[in-house]
Amino acid sequence: MSARRIFIICLGGLLLNLSGSAFTQYFNLPVYLDAAGTIYIAALGGYVPGIAVGFFTNLIKAYFVAPSEMYYSSVSIFIAIFVAFFAHKGHFNSYAKVLLLVFPLTLITATTDMLLEDFLHTTNFFKSLQNFQIDFKGNLLYEFTDKFFSMLMAIVLLKFSSPNVKEALHRLGKKQAPLPDKMKQALSTKNYLSASLRTKTLAILLLSALFVSISIASISYLLFKDAAVEDRIKTADGMNAVILSYINPDHIDEYIQLGRNFEEYKTIEKQFYTIKNGNTSIKYIYVYKIENDGCRVIFDLSTSAFEGDNPGELIPFDKDLDKYIYDLKAGKPIPPIITDDDEYGYLLTLYKPLYDVNGKCQCYAIIDLSMDILSEYVHTFVIKLIVLFIGCFIFIFAIGFSFVENNIILPVNSMAYCARILSYTSESAREKNVELIKNLKIKTGDEIEHLYHSFLKMTEDIVEYLQSLQQAKMKVADMHVKVVAMDKIAHKDSLTGIKNKTSYVETTLMLDKKITNNEAVEFCIIMVDVNYLKKVNDTYGHERGNEYLINASKLTCSVFGEEHVYRVGGDEFVVIIEGDKVSLCKYFVKQFNTEMTRKNASDALEPWEKVSAAIGVAYYQPGVDKTADEVFKRADALMYENKLAMKAARTD
Repeated sequence: MSARRIFIICLGGLLLNLSGSAFTQYFNLPVYLDAAGTIYIAALGGYVPGIAVGFFTNLIKAYFVAPSEMYYSSVSIFIAIFVAFFAHKGHFNSYAKVLLLVFPLTLITATTDMLLEDFLHTTNFFKSLQNFQIDFKGNLLYEFTDKFFSMLMAIVLLKFSSPNVKEALHRLGKKQAPLPDKMKQALSTKNYLSASLRTKTLAILLLSALFVSISIASISYLLFKDAAVEDRIKTADGMNAVILSYINPDHIDEYIQLGRNFEEYKTIEKQFYTIKNGNTSIKYIYVYKIENDGCRVIFDLSTSAFEGDNPGELIPFDKDLDKYIYDLKAGKPIPPIITDDDEYGYLLTLYKPLYDVNGKCQCYAIIDLSMDILSEYVHTFVIKLIVLFIGCFIFIFAIGFSFVENNIILPVNSMAYCARILSYTSESAREKNVELIKNLKIKTGDEIEHLYHSFLKMTEDIVEYLQSLQQAKMKVADMHVKVVAMDKIAHKDSLTGIKNKTSYVETTLMLDKKITNNEAVEFCIIMVDVNYLKKVNDTYGHERGNEYLINASKLTCSVFGEEHVYRVGGDEFVVIIEGDKVSLCKYFVKQFNTEMTRKNASDALEPWEKVSAAIGVAYYQPGVDKTADEVFKRADALMYENKLAMKAARTD
């Protein structure tokens, strides 16, 4: 039977599903009738045709009816697998057995449909389970009616289908002649091969499909979440800008001293309440003046749960602001803060400074936006993504495995069987075995077919050839392992275990290439020069000196990240940071100095356990710096200035 006719039969099953669905929608019937074609094709042709018909039914309905139909593709695929399994067991040879299948199929699809319905349309899934039993009972009768008539239509079509159609569908995708019964029985026997190619291929295909699906789902989730958070940040920033537009920076002291006795204060506060009441996502609005010992309240709107603080009150700094205290006191902007605690809930907090005409920060407007609804949106998105990927994953896996089975596994196993029973005892035995190989008629049109023809022509030499090939592969793999190991050794510092100067040179050459090619590149170089190494060596010995260097390396790696740190000399370390992390470099340097000061002030540490180092930071300037070395030289010069300052400040 031609591939065109097979395609028309599968297309007929697809149209049967779509016409049944259109019929029920037109007459507003409480059933679907969109599975009869899936059941018919799965019973007639097996797993892959049935899965394809079920999947494309939902895909077409998702395009023309409603996008949510695609979420139910996993149900259609399950129906195809269920029917194909029992058809293979011979249940469709008896009308009574077929009708009995309606009951378990109804129970499973009704349960799955109801669960999907709750997943897709309910933000609180567990709460919706309370009504599941009532809805399930009402839906069970409709599902039974739907599956009964769908199964009945499929039985009628199967009765009038030619055996040739069934044989053609089962041979769909196969690239060789039908196998003799003896060979077919041998290949179906478990443990025919000590290491089954089918098992390995299935495992690789399954893991690959899972990896791709999970990766795409994870990336989609992260992008969705980041976009949602970014949207909330923009919303909060816009509201803060509106809030600041009402405040006169020259009247801050009057706001604090007079409070609601000041008419302008009352007008502004009223506007703030209007803004807050106009957006249910706003939890809190308040305006603070940052002082050395805390936050001076200017405005603090009351809520149903909390009474706002009075103007002029001094509020201690919140613990979430610890790492931003310096910037707040300096009147600088700080990043948005996301917190989640039992008292205030899941909040996005945005601080926006207000400057006077002289550029001095007079106060901060702060908005707390509730992130609860965002959390619900993200959870709903993840659930929908999982449901969608289940159907797509099964469909892709079934098609992929069918392709691998027909194009690789079956041809290879057939040739393996022929090779295994080869006999060289007589001329007639050799002719018989060669004839058996010829009758395979493998026509995959690729390397498998070339292998088949080579195998056919070189029966006597194939075993020796494969053995030599296997030995060559093992040698190549062994050489590769050794090369990789040598490469790692060549790029690592033997004392500290971090990357060495060779690796640093390669990195700077890559940066130079990007600069030369005018590629978008952003990086900074931090020069770290360890102090007192000679003193530690002379006083405590070179072994302690080595420990001192290792401790310096650990501190540098813990702050800047081991992947960015290079040891380029005896007591010199270089840090190269690229991309988005460049903007955080000053915070890293501050953290480095803080941790170094803490260690040096500790009496519990030995001299070689403490770390003293000068540090210099230089940023790449596009259009100015021609090479990474120019950036390095600036960092080195700044480090030297820091070293001189440290020497001048020494008291020992």
